Amino acid sequence: VLVTGGGGYVGSHACVKLLQNGYNVIAIDNCYNCHKDDHVPQPESLIRAQILAGRKLKFYQADLLNKDELERPFKEHKIHCVMHFAALKSVTESCCKPLEYYKNNITGTINLLEVMEQYDCTTMIYSSSATVYGDPQRLPLTEEEVTGLGCTNPYGKSKHIAEEIMKDLCQYIKKWRVISLRYFNPVGAHQSGTMGEDPAGIPNNLMPYVAQVAIGKLEKVFVYGGNYDTKDGTGVRDYIHIVDLIDGHIKALEKLLQGKSGFSVYNLGTGKGYTVLDVIKCFSEVSKTQINYEIVGRRPGDIAACYCDATLALNELGWLPSKDLTDMCTDMWRWQTMNPQGYSTKHSHFDLNDLSS
Repeated sequence: VLVTGGGGYVGSHACVKLLQNGYNVIAIDNCYNCHKDDHVPQPESLIRAQILAGRKLKFYQADLLNKDELERPFKEHKIHCVMHFAALKSVTESCCKPLEYYKNNITGTINLLEVMEQYDCTTMIYSSSATVYGDPQRLPLTEEEVTGLGCTNPYGKSKHIAEEIMKDLCQYIKKWRVISLRYFNPVGAHQSGTMGEDPAGIPNNLMPYVAQVAIGKLEKVFVYGGNYDTKDGTGVRDYIHIVDLIDGHIKALEKLLQGKSGFSVYNLGTGKGYTVLDVIKCFSEVSKTQINYEIVGRRPGDIAACYCDATLALNELGWLPSKDLTDMCTDMWRWQTMNPQGYSTKHSHFDLNDLSS
């Protein structure tokens, strides 16, 4: 299995689970948004993933916009399936840098699909997003809802366009098989506390921001919008534990390897919506700290509420998330306290030389 964006938050958690489940893993990443020391050949997240799994993977530093780099793993290995996580992923940043988002997320994906076809690998699991639904007309969201029309930001549109490309590919070229997984809001960390979300600079996502306030790195949480039509006026999101999310990918992979054809899409979320203040309160209880916050203006591209109906994933993939908001906050807090500087935190026990290949 080739994992693009393997050094990132979701990609690295996928790598550890794939290795544990006996798959041979090749990871690629351009290391734009993951921690990698110059003198070390792999991102720190992947070093830890291999230690946790007790197995090695193969890593290539490669950019999807560079087809020569992208071809190397295909030339050197027989790849059966691709899990495609690599993307720029900030809603807010996409409103400032739309061209960059379209180039990376769409051109990069087309490059990948062309190289896959060239090397006769036509099976993919795509990392999509609930942002393809735009501002929901009905909640909870099912896979039947219209996508694309109401997208409120270039990030969501880039994910929608990539889905449409793959849908056409599967419709007209019958050998292609793609499952697109629409994530709601992945949070939390590996239960070991050694892997988690480590955003570069100030976090764009709520949970790592709250964690950094709790540990004292940041002063307070800025809550963007306090007058939405929700129970406390703050935005409602469907938070999903990273470990549950990755279990959904393993289930999707098993389905594809059993021969599922065509293009399919599944929501991955818990179906429960929590407000920003719910998250702050829960994290405060788990961490036993006072988390200061200030309600400020809304951000461009944001919506009031978004949560899903994940019945289809249960019925067709046999996937059911098991972790609640307290689990998400507990695992995130463990990661934050064990790694106050994220993956820059030094741990002497992480040495790949201890592993057999």
